[in-house]
Amino acid sequence: MKIITINSMWCPACIVMHKVWNKVKDNNSDIEFVNYDYDMDEDIVKSFNPGDILPITIFMVNDKEVFRLNGEKSVEEIENVILQYK
Repeated sequence: MKIITINSMWCPACIVMHKVWNKVKDNNSDIEFVNYDYDMDEDIVKSFNPGDILPITIFMVNDKEVFRLNGEKSVEEIENVILQYK
């Protein structure tokens, strides 16, 4: 499983999510985490059809998107999705 996050420096919800992501990463060392900046990685981000709500969390299995979360989420919400697709 790979989890892709799309964030931005100007996004308050993205800043709040840093602590959440640190906990999720600590609890799931077997998952690959990739982070893209909404503005600095514009070409790559566009390929994911990001929409308007940040942050974006994309769950990938075998290089295919299986689930997507938008906005602030709790550690529990994210880990429930991980358990569903792991």
